Amino acid sequence: MGTMALGADPAAVTINLLLIVHPEEAASRQKGQRQAEGGRGAGTQVKVEIHPKDTTPQLFKKLSSGKGPQRLPSLRGQDNKGFQRTKAPRPPGGEDLHAYPWDKSSLKSMPVDLQQFEKLDAYALKVNVKNSVEELVKALLKQARTDLEKVRAIWMWICHHIEYDVVGYHNKSQLSNKPIDVLQTGKSICEGYTELFEEMCSIAGIQCMKLSGYSKGYGYKTGQTFTGDSDHTWNAVYLDGRWHLLDSTWGSGAVDDSFTKFTFRYNEFYFLTHPALFIDTHFPDNSNWQLLKPTLTLNEFEKKQLHNSKFYMLGLLAAHPETAVIQTVNGKASVSVDCRSATLFKFKLMGTDEHGLMTLKKHGMKLDIYPQKTGSHKLQIFAKPSKASDDVYSCVLEYVVECKSVDKAMRFPKGLHQPVGPSWFTERQGFLRPSQPEPIIHTNDGRCSITFTLGRDISVLASLHSDNSSLTEDMGRRHIMQIHRGNQIELKIHLPHAGNFILKIYARKKSDPGNYDYIFNYLIACLNTEVKWPAFPQSYSKWVEDYEILEPLSSLLPANRNVQFKLKMHGVAKVLVQAENAYPLTQSRGYWEGTCNTSGCREVFVMVHENANHSFYSHVLKYEVETQ
Repeated sequence: MGTMALGADPAAVTINLLLIVHPEEAASRQKGQRQAEGGRGAGTQVKVEIHPKDTTPQLFKKLSSGKGPQRLPSLRGQDNKGFQRTKAPRPPGGEDLHAYPWDKSSLKSMPVDLQQFEKLDAYALKVNVKNSVEELVKALLKQARTDLEKVRAIWMWICHHIEYDVVGYHNKSQLSNKPIDVLQTGKSICEGYTELFEEMCSIAGIQCMKLSGYSKGYGYKTGQTFTGDSDHTWNAVYLDGRWHLLDSTWGSGAVDDSFTKFTFRYNEFYFLTHPALFIDTHFPDNSNWQLLKPTLTLNEFEKKQLHNSKFYMLGLLAAHPETAVIQTVNGKASVSVDCRSATLFKFKLMGTDEHGLMTLKKHGMKLDIYPQKTGSHKLQIFAKPSKASDDVYSCVLEYVVECKSVDKAMRFPKGLHQPVGPSWFTERQGFLRPSQPEPIIHTNDGRCSITFTLGRDISVLASLHSDNSSLTEDMGRRHIMQIHRGNQIELKIHLPHAGNFILKIYARKKSDPGNYDYIFNYLIACLNTEVKWPAFPQSYSKWVEDYEILEPLSSLLPANRNVQFKLKMHGVAKVLVQAENAYPLTQSRGYWEGTCNTSGCREVFVMVHENANHSFYSHVLKYEVETQ
């Protein structure tokens, strides 16, 4: 390529000209590009026009034609409002990619301090400009300095001022997605949101792309396949040398189940979402815009379990299995969820929580389900923060469970409350170091025992329940004996027969005379049909918490027999057993011991003389005598 030197020739004259350089037609340009890629010597042909300085070239006439004052376009890339318009966006490359699967470090694709946005967010919400997109951007950017702040201001304004057009969605022929129309009507569908966002970013000098693809949004059915045209659009913005994803449509709110009403409900999750999380719900037509390494195939996207925004906003990290459709094995399927902090869960299988066993873990939960019908069933899992003041659970997962066989043996009692077994939650209620950490207690002889270390000032109430039993509330309590030793409590359980039982545990503060609050329950299973344990003896109010029965444990005493008594009691002057006759017990090393004969009576009472100066006895225990 040669050059021409213009010397300082005194004979030279100055000519004022305007020089315009035109690239040749697109085909020639592409051909020249291919030539350039093939070797260094290739060049690009151009066409040069020279016009006198005071004339208007045809190109300018085309751009400035129309009504009103004519304006020349900025050759520096700035419009008449003074904003630096963007260059052509570059395609995503290696520097934009994030590892898949998610590393669980952040919900965002770049560091974002939401507290630093509080003033900017509040300002953006108050901006009320509807006459032009340029004027709106100009107003918004008065408080935005960095590119991130510019994007944030635009995002917040759109999410809080543009509503989803449910009417226009059903009648797209009457719908305009042009940015100015979206701005002035204040409503649109996803294309309008994304085009307005792209236009506002462009005016603000931010590179932005409109992306299209499939989404797991309204109308999505768990495990469905995707065919045909794209069903959604969203945006990518270029910040700090990297592309980032966001969806202002989903950030603005939600439609109801009938798709007839939109409700503004701001959703922070869809602002600069980490690509490894964005792919849960958004599958772009161009896989490069997943911004992932490796990328997912459409088939993987279809099979992948849907984690909605609430899943991650509640601090949940992962769910297993990761597929949306799961099969039972021998009538059973299992699901687990990992989370950052203590979270409460519920579930519904076929609309009820009767066919499963959920246990809370320190960092999540585990659920075993046993559908009692073959076929495909919907499994929903709900969650809420443990410190939430209300009792509102959000649906965070949905599976399709395909059941080919039923395990009839795993039918749980109807009164079983989820979750089952001890957990971090029961520890918070004062039940520490359980001897039975699992939710199901299996017993062959119908007897079992559970010990806890109790927190201070806790009074415990426990009861036994069964679907296949005539247990009354009172008898349900009498099949459990409480034994207190210092700050430890032992629950000794004797089952009345074989079957599945619920052990419900309640508590209240000793200093609080109010009702007992339900804390948790166990499932106790016994298959031995020979089991038939009688209840423990009935106790009265004078039976103190740290008294203990060593024998007899059965409330039913044999007739015409000598029965040995051994009781651990303190603070009493005398103890006697009243049958047909009175039998005083003697004190030895902290125990009251003696023998009683059951002849000629149907009931036996244990009575105590609390004060040697008093003449009356108080009943503390009652036994019954077998009939002959």
